[in-house]
Amino acid sequence: MQQEVDPFADFLASLMGIWNTGVNFAYGMLTPGWRQNQFLILIALTVLAWLLHRVSGRLLQNWVRSREGWSKWQLRVVVQIRRRLGLIWFALLAGGVYLVMQQITWPSRSYLIGLAGTLAAVMAGIAFAARLVRNRPVRRMVTWGLWLYATLYFLNVDDDVAGFLDRLALTLGEFRMSLLDLIVALVVIGGLLTLARLVSTTTAATIRKNEDISPSMQVLAVKGLQIFLYGVAFFLGIRAVGIDLTGLAMLSGAIGVGLGFGLQKVVSNLVSGVIILLDKSIKPGDVISLGDTFGWIATLGARYASVVTRDGKEYLIPNEDLITGQVVNWSHSNEFVRLDIHFGTSYGDDPHQVRELAVAAAKSVERVLSFKSPVCHIVGFGDSSVDYILRFWIKDPTGGLTNIRGNVFLALWDTFKENDISIPFPQREVLLLEESRLALSRGENGSAAPLRARSGQEG
Repeated sequence: MQQEVDPFADFLASLMGIWNTGVNFAYGMLTPGWRQNQFLILIALTVLAWLLHRVSGRLLQNWVRSREGWSKWQLRVVVQIRRRLGLIWFALLAGGVYLVMQQITWPSRSYLIGLAGTLAAVMAGIAFAARLVRNRPVRRMVTWGLWLYATLYFLNVDDDVAGFLDRLALTLGEFRMSLLDLIVALVVIGGLLTLARLVSTTTAATIRKNEDISPSMQVLAVKGLQIFLYGVAFFLGIRAVGIDLTGLAMLSGAIGVGLGFGLQKVVSNLVSGVIILLDKSIKPGDVISLGDTFGWIATLGARYASVVTRDGKEYLIPNEDLITGQVVNWSHSNEFVRLDIHFGTSYGDDPHQVRELAVAAAKSVERVLSFKSPVCHIVGFGDSSVDYILRFWIKDPTGGLTNIRGNVFLALWDTFKENDISIPFPQREVLLLEESRLALSRGENGSAAPLRARSGQEG
């Protein structure tokens, strides 16, 4: 009968093996010989690489400052190179010394130098490749993880470490998940997701540059492509590490029940977002009014639409509200918007002249369209004035509606003042009848007499 291996005892044995290896290595460094000589050479190369890093870094910085017209990605590349100049110089120096020593002495007497140079070159390459990961904590974790794996690989202890990690496993019936499987799954899925992000970013940039595709269809195509690529990357990563996907059938059923109860609003917003993108009723750049909110669509997301108002506020409106509510889209079919303002003039002013002056005043405002000529009509005879309505058109509602109305009112004021057109305001005259005067003078209602009495007392 095969004896079961104790994971804890195996862990202690591995630690003792690593400790003994480290002790033997340190003893070799302290004992005179070629191992100690290689260690001293590496120290000298480290100091020389540091000095070269300081000098070349300043030269590179001064050279970049003398350049003009560089794009941001070029400047970022130069910054990353400058940060890792020390590692690059060390890899080059160690590689050169290793090649020379291979020719003039035994290969074993330059093994540590070659190993250090190889690790430095690999670490520099990993540092540059890890820049593809945008999230900084994830990027650091990926960088250190790859550095650790590269070190173990070139030290020829990766198989031993992999075997140790594989023995640390969780077993539930026929299901077995080791720490090695978990690490491999994270690495594979992370790599595939990064690749999917790069492909989706490149493809999305190409789609956005295509002017033949409407903005709403661009958003829909980009979102659909991202969902497809990320989904494929995730399932390929799961299959690559040998995890059976048949058990996901029960999980999908549970997710369906959860969607039916707890995620109704979320699913409704997602579906509403797809409907909005398909029917093109609202697209990025449209000017809309929803209740008291007036602004333009900045972005259309999977769950909400971002509406930016004139005062800089950004409202995140759920997609469901845009489908079920009454939305005024000022630029749905075209960008032309008609605005109305009401005013009145005195009965003594000629209405024909007032209409001509009002139209001329509206045309003098910069944003008012001239090919859609403003019109002015009489809408009624009020108590104090003849009432008019002035209608004009604009094509840039994103520039604001209140300010253009104010400019037209100001133009009317200036035009009417120049042509002696008066804008009346309500006036009231109070007529005091003779009987009321006599009653007040006699104090019949108890108001005048006490007032005279108080006045006399005060005097």
